[in-house]
Amino acid sequence: MTAFSSAHRQRGNAAGKFITMLLVLGLLALGGWLVWQDMGDKPAPRDSSSEERPQQASVDAEGDKPEPIEPVSGQPRLDAPAAYQPQNGVVDVDISEYAGYAGLIVANGGLEPNPESFFAKRYGFQVRLKLSEEEGWNKLNNGRIAATVTTADTLAVIGRQFEAIVPAQIGFSRGADQVVVDTGIANINQLKGKVLASSQFNEAEFFIRYLASEAGVPVKVLRDLDGRPGAGELGLVFYEDAFVACEAYRHELAGGKPKLNGCVGWSPGTEEVVAASNGRAKILVSNRNLLIVADILMLNKGFAEANPKLAQGLVHGLLEGNRQVRDNAEPHLSTIAKALGWNEQETRDELAKVHLSNLPENLAFFEGTIDAAGSFQGIFQSSVLSYGDLIRNPADPARFVDLQFLKALSGEAAFAQQKVAIAPIRTGGNVSLEGDALLSKDIRFFFRPNSAELDTDAKENEGYLDTIKGFLQVSPGSIVLLRGHVDNARVAEFEQQGGKELVRTMALKAMELSRQRAQSVRDALLQRHPNIDKARLELVGRGWEEPASPDSELNRRVEVQWFTLE
Repeated sequence: MTAFSSAHRQRGNAAGKFITMLLVLGLLALGGWLVWQDMGDKPAPRDSSSEERPQQASVDAEGDKPEPIEPVSGQPRLDAPAAYQPQNGVVDVDISEYAGYAGLIVANGGLEPNPESFFAKRYGFQVRLKLSEEEGWNKLNNGRIAATVTTADTLAVIGRQFEAIVPAQIGFSRGADQVVVDTGIANINQLKGKVLASSQFNEAEFFIRYLASEAGVPVKVLRDLDGRPGAGELGLVFYEDAFVACEAYRHELAGGKPKLNGCVGWSPGTEEVVAASNGRAKILVSNRNLLIVADILMLNKGFAEANPKLAQGLVHGLLEGNRQVRDNAEPHLSTIAKALGWNEQETRDELAKVHLSNLPENLAFFEGTIDAAGSFQGIFQSSVLSYGDLIRNPADPARFVDLQFLKALSGEAAFAQQKVAIAPIRTGGNVSLEGDALLSKDIRFFFRPNSAELDTDAKENEGYLDTIKGFLQVSPGSIVLLRGHVDNARVAEFEQQGGKELVRTMALKAMELSRQRAQSVRDALLQRHPNIDKARLELVGRGWEEPASPDSELNRRVEVQWFTLE
């Protein structure tokens, strides 16, 4: 077992794990009764709170405090690569209990090899889908399976040791991933000095690292709850999986002096923590409208090179299944529900949390031509930046991508009318700028001296503009508020020269200058990226009213506030 094999996907549902826990509790109760019969002692009463935790099978019935795991330092290591060999015309594919894989299930007609499946009828081979909550990187790399699923961000962590290809995007997760925090925390910037529970090397860790990176909050990995981050850092403590991480936070909330300020994980575990917190915890943000968690199909490289027809069939079947579910999920609910152990209403609910990608969305995702969502290269590079020094020698993301199978489907009649269609999920109307921004980022754009005109010679400005565009791209429906600021270095001088009246006069001029600078940023952004909807950009001038630092240079800035739909 490798050092990272306990980092599970754990995209399960409440019903399945509740049944599992009932069985565990039943066995524990039977064992206790037998011991009592043998020893003549009355068994200790069971902690009733354990019955409220159906998700955490790794936490025993007595409600023991979950213990952090030793974090892996450096990148995880994989077993030596080997080519997968199909047996008896059956191809093995690992998936997890997640609605995003409904397309594969529909194309296969269930989990088991099926002679009536799309794969069998169109390409002459059968598929065995296996539900597994453990990461399949090692199994794929050393040839025990032909294909598996993961999220794009993990490829940056695994790196060039991974002998796999990515032929297709499966879809975007839209709401399953969530950050839960103490009620008093209003945004990502306020996580400085706080500690969150998470799990390592998966989309949960990437999700919080991405948000912290965008807010300029460095992450510090802690070995246990006795470690503390610096005043300007976010501390992460890792647990066996995301559900155990959330259980650890719930356990801390129940104590007198909690050492955790939140957790990062998946529904329904995150939502259960909030429900049990008596108002002490809330969901700070989900990825309903943050399209940075993208599920991808991965093929064993040796298998794909030796069996291009089978690889083509897997990609075709995935997109055909996605098409059928997108067009009309109702006829397929029973098949999906049976495969994943859900009822049909649960299946509808879970499908609402994913966006299954079609053919043009796939091509745009990999080619970077989509403006409505994150791209493969964008997510990969965001992961490299978010993990910082942990990834010392990052791989080229292009080494994983093989578009030949997608491009071969461009003539298929079933996909001819498909369009890119990724829209914001609205629950409460338009974005409200009266509330708290998800995060704020101070950017020191370079202007010409004593002017609101951007310095065209400063190449840094172009990168800053791309940063703002990136916020809008990965979050459909979001709004960016540009808050212009100037320094307050001369306020004392103005007061000495003309008293409070001159200070007020100059303050108004400072506000106008700061607003003009914010306007210049918006104009330059629209010129550089003309496809951006200008209605998604708002601005305000704050003059010298909101200094960020005693350093005058740092106060000459444009603050970018990112408001997302929730």
